[in-house]
Amino acid sequence: MSTVQSVLDDLLPDLHAKSGCEKLGLARDSFAAILLQIGAKQSAEATSESEVRTFFLTLRVDELALARACAAGHNAAWEIFLTRYREKLYQSALRIAREDSAARELADSLYADLYGTSTREGQRVSKLASYTGRGSLEGWLRTVLAQEYVNRYRRTKRLVSLDEESEEGIQFRAPEPDPVPAADPRLAQAADEALAALSAEDRTVLSAYYLDDRTLAEIARILGVHESTISRKLDKLAKALRKQILAALGRRGMSRRQAEEALEADVRDLQLDIRRSLAQESSPPAFSEKRVETRVREGPG
Repeated sequence: MSTVQSVLDDLLPDLHAKSGCEKLGLARDSFAAILLQIGAKQSAEATSESEVRTFFLTLRVDELALARACAAGHNAAWEIFLTRYREKLYQSALRIAREDSAARELADSLYADLYGTSTREGQRVSKLASYTGRGSLEGWLRTVLAQEYVNRYRRTKRLVSLDEESEEGIQFRAPEPDPVPAADPRLAQAADEALAALSAEDRTVLSAYYLDDRTLAEIARILGVHESTISRKLDKLAKALRKQILAALGRRGMSRRQAEEALEADVRDLQLDIRRSLAQESSPPAFSEKRVETRVREGPG
């Protein structure tokens, strides 16, 4: 029996009691399976029994049960969800869109994805099934709403008429310069690995700043925080990504010196198709041809 399973067996009665699963229509066995799945993913970070126990005890099990019951299609849970979060979603959307009708459209566009009106291989597909209880459900919803706003912004940017392109002279662009010589493939792999490990909010911030050319102020408004918070976050992310890429290069056989030289020599010119790492599941194919310069030595500037 795994450490996660044994700890969960011990904690399940208390976790289930705190979750309120009965009023949500979520069976105890189903809730246990959800916890086991989440705990198994965490096991790479928390290996000791005490760490696993702490992890389970810090989960927001009541919000986790609500989200997963909604994802499973239980109407009682969805009614509770709407009572608690409908107005909060609208207020978050209003801070982002700054206009009532646009805010309501943004919030309403999210409900179908949250409720799960589509199916995949016979299974209900709901964004709420990806909530893990590690942070507040309200904060998670704000991040998902911000992602949807960014996605809508990208779609709008791509819907440019031929006449508008003609006026801008876009169809008469000069030939593209010669492509940058390919860097060591291990560097691209390491960068991709580091980007893929980012949280949803961090991917949103990086996508908005580096891919969509949003200003610090715009990103701050989208996420409902101060501009200085975004500046600090970007600086912190840049430093963390550099550290993670260096470590990933080491795992791929590079010495510390070789890894640092690879970054110094290549990173400012390294071109990566980062759609898989930064784009969210619901993103349109906005990055299918877009390649961006990835800077891990620099923060916002």
